[in-house]
Amino acid sequence: VNAGIKPIIGCEVYVAPRTRHDREHSLDSKPYHLILLCETDEGYKNLVKLVTASNLEGFYGRPRVDIELLKKHHEGLICLSACPSGEIARLMLNNNYSGAKKKALQYREIFGENNYFLEVQNHDIADEKRIIPMIYRLSDETGIPLAATNDCHYINKKDAETQKILMCIQTGKKLSDPDAMSFETDEFYVKSSDEMYNLFRDRKDALENTVKIAERCNVKLNFGNIMLPEFKTDGVENNDEYFRELCIKGMHKRYGNNPDEKIIKRLEYELSVITSMKFTDYFLIVWDFIKYAKDNNIPVGPGRGSGAGSICAYCIGITDIDPIKYDLLFERFLNPERVSMPDFDVDFCIEGRQKVKDYVSKKYGADNVAGIIAFDTLKARAAVKDAGRVMEIPYNLCDKVSKLIDPRYSLETALKDSAELNGLYNADKDVRRLIDSAMLLEGMPRHTSMHAAGVVISAVPLNDVVPLQKSDENIITQYTMNYLEKLGLLKMDFLGLRNLTIIRDTVREIKNFDINNIPLDDSEVYRMLSQGDTAGVFQMESAGMTQKLIDMSPERIDDLIAILALYRPGPMKSIPLYIENKNNPSEIKYAHPLLKDILSDTYGIIVYQEQVMEICRKLAGYTYGHADKVRKAMAKKKTDEMLKEHESFVSGAVANGVPKETAENIFSEMESFASYAFNKSHAAAYAYLAYQTAYLKCHYRGIYMAALMSSVMSSADKLSEYINDCRNHGINVVPPDINMSRTGFFYRDGKMYFGLLAVKNVGKGLAEKIISERENNGKFKGLQDFCERINGRELNKKALEYLIYAGAFDNMNLNRRQMSENYEILIDMAVSDSRGVIDGQMNLFGEEESADMNFRIPFRPEF
Repeated sequence: VNAGIKPIIGCEVYVAPRTRHDREHSLDSKPYHLILLCETDEGYKNLVKLVTASNLEGFYGRPRVDIELLKKHHEGLICLSACPSGEIARLMLNNNYSGAKKKALQYREIFGENNYFLEVQNHDIADEKRIIPMIYRLSDETGIPLAATNDCHYINKKDAETQKILMCIQTGKKLSDPDAMSFETDEFYVKSSDEMYNLFRDRKDALENTVKIAERCNVKLNFGNIMLPEFKTDGVENNDEYFRELCIKGMHKRYGNNPDEKIIKRLEYELSVITSMKFTDYFLIVWDFIKYAKDNNIPVGPGRGSGAGSICAYCIGITDIDPIKYDLLFERFLNPERVSMPDFDVDFCIEGRQKVKDYVSKKYGADNVAGIIAFDTLKARAAVKDAGRVMEIPYNLCDKVSKLIDPRYSLETALKDSAELNGLYNADKDVRRLIDSAMLLEGMPRHTSMHAAGVVISAVPLNDVVPLQKSDENIITQYTMNYLEKLGLLKMDFLGLRNLTIIRDTVREIKNFDINNIPLDDSEVYRMLSQGDTAGVFQMESAGMTQKLIDMSPERIDDLIAILALYRPGPMKSIPLYIENKNNPSEIKYAHPLLKDILSDTYGIIVYQEQVMEICRKLAGYTYGHADKVRKAMAKKKTDEMLKEHESFVSGAVANGVPKETAENIFSEMESFASYAFNKSHAAAYAYLAYQTAYLKCHYRGIYMAALMSSVMSSADKLSEYINDCRNHGINVVPPDINMSRTGFFYRDGKMYFGLLAVKNVGKGLAEKIISERENNGKFKGLQDFCERINGRELNKKALEYLIYAGAFDNMNLNRRQMSENYEILIDMAVSDSRGVIDGQMNLFGEEESADMNFRIPFRPEF
């Protein structure tokens, strides 16, 4: 619309040959095509219901509607008979003209006079040319109007080759394969009016009707009308009053019975903004499911994103970061001058996140809650490799080109940044052809999945607003997050954070320990980080970050907040200046005295978005809302807006006693850094979490490392890294012990025992059965005792073999060779309820395991 293009909303649906419930391959595997266009808002709602039902009720190879659904949801829709895969065309191609006529009359009856059109297409294909006269005849005989269309699979005619490549990628073929799927001609593009006139000059009515249909389609989606669910709980009639009570109560809990006037004033201000903008229900919804998580011992992160800047959120327990202590701005999260939904993203323990999602679904109704679709798109490197395979360009050349592409950037950017890649592109025609094709493919959707964290919650059934489909067994929206937000739907991110699980497991093992009451000024913790001992510390363990911590020698939580904000492309160049100023505070110079209070915590440099906002407010007299607009304009480099704001800032600053030249320099510095400046609220929350993990590692290293390694048992590389870290710090990592090990890693008395689940082929069921049997009936006496007591479907020969080789039975009487050569017999004996006894060769080689001597294992030297 903003580009002056009228959107026509519709869908090519599949119609089941019989009903949407029938699923017999010989009869139901070839549904018909049908075009449905939305003439009115009611038509849009009906199309949403049809598309949803086709996915949730009619899916069989493809989503399918049927005549019953079309009769029920036809109002406000214009229907076209579709391409040669439509029902009318197929009947004609099968020489059943009378059947086609009967079916066309049925569709007209369903959709109404002038709402059903016979579609004619001409892509220079024999089947189309054959049925065009029959469609004309049918129109003349029935009075059903014609509509001339072109099947558009790409924009321009020259894109036909790219379409072929894309189809070959999807079907695993090469362009040269004789059975490669492709269109019969290169006519499937968006044609001009003149081109369409040349095709259908003999039936101008078909062309005129197409224009009339477009003119009739006038759906107006209601953007910005927020469909926030009403929060309900027993005994509460006024949500604004209830929210205020929670905040006041929480304020006294957080700040004591006599909080500072500054805190009260801040709380009252936030309450007035939240209630006036009608976001009370939003805060209560978030508070409610976070309270559910905490009440059910599901760890919740201290905060994420700009929401940590709200004192209301802090007081009611949505966040655990004090916005007053860390100078966090509420207006970065919500302000009256930015009318958009606030956005709390919440981190949960990975093991408990699904329980919270289930709770929300149950509370607000399954019809009102769904997952959100995500589109996996073709990235630059993959586009090069896929295009090269299809075009049969030598693999070595494709591999060379793909390795020259930074995976973070697009092909266009890579060509500009890499001189070697650009040189290849200009010198080698195969490389040019490869990259040109890949650039057209880059960004194309590859497949869909469910967004890992996103959940949408609606005040009305989602089926009234957006089309739905299934992803495995989950119901998800067919619109992505951004479009859902524009439609006014409440989108939440329920993120799973492994580190919360690690902290929980560590604290459980320590016992009687409150992680939220640890001192934040522990010198030993900062010394550990300054020495580069960062393996397993949240956000701090990469080689680059570790080196920066060594260079910086952090001494306070503010240093950790700053390093998290600075350690990113762009602002990273400011780290040396930060360190230099930190070590030489007397040499810090401020462009104007008013900047000192704003920048002193970061040693004179701009690090945070909130600082940009404070500079605008204190120097130029902006409101926080206006300052936030400036921040966003700077971040997005909106040139026109920045020219206006430059004048406004300078004039405001001059009026406030700042010299004009100084004001201009300050604005320029802000402008250059604002696109890199980081959200301090988010940095503070994650620095707090990082400090917690560092504290646990520093003071409870063995227990923490056990929890950490248990969380990465599926990653051999990370496991190896952490095992080495343990050994480097005096922790003896020992093989699993069948009488000591737990499912995960376990630390005791200086020893780190391997977890049973870290052993290949050992599943959760077997590990839990081993532990349960051991706890209930005592330790295992030997391998035979183990086989007899753990006999069942969880124990298979492969699992036992790997347990033996991992050393789980090393403390028994037999060596690994003896056990590996005889374990299969023991399992078979256990399965058949036979009993034998293992014996070494006299006491010289081990004690006897049983008085019975039915089965003897001769001594064999170890491997």
